[in-house]
Amino acid sequence: MRHPKILTSVLATALGAGLTLSLGVAPAAAGQPAERTAAGTPYAAYAGSAEEAKANQAFFDAVVKSVAKKRAAAPGAAAVTVVYSAASAPTFRTQIARSAQIWNSSVVNVRLVEGSNPDFAYYEGNDSRGSYASTDGHGGGYIFLDYRQNQQYNSTRVTAHETGHVLGLPDHYSGPCSELMSGGGPGTSCQNPNPNAQERARVDQLWRFGLASAVKVG
Repeated sequence: MRHPKILTSVLATALGAGLTLSLGVAPAAAGQPAERTAAGTPYAAYAGSAEEAKANQAFFDAVVKSVAKKRAAAPGAAAVTVVYSAASAPTFRTQIARSAQIWNSSVVNVRLVEGSNPDFAYYEGNDSRGSYASTDGHGGGYIFLDYRQNQQYNSTRVTAHETGHVLGLPDHYSGPCSELMSGGGPGTSCQNPNPNAQERARVDQLWRFGLASAVKVG
């Protein structure tokens, strides 16, 4: 979640080629992927670039592949379990737990659980580029939460938004405050940390029916 707008780019991470989705402007920690900004563009008018749209699709495709693997491993499960670790983001433990609770009460086909051997982890620090979600394209990844941005924006909204990327939702820069994935678009006054009905349905559909699509993708 970037301030004053959500920014997305495909970048190389310290672990190899990675896909990164972000919302808000935050600070550059060593080893963290860099992101480009659209300098001078007011958040109210920002609609996202073609490159960012491409990154959204690439990130989504990576999540779909992850869904395929998890569904194949537990074909009869009512919900796919996605394990996360908050150990490296102690400052935001409350917001992370609340974000997981929000998503677990909003959807039925995927469940977020804190535990060992996680599918993704949360990290915290200072980064002028903002908070963001990153995937390696193979089902692994992390969410970075920036201190400054989480002071400017509703911190639970930032965390739930970035978690939404892990669950397969793209940024939608021009959406209203009632839309979680509009991120920083509505401005710092937006306090809504909950996905709307369309976002909830999209996540459920992906984690229930994503297998067929994932097989086509590879």
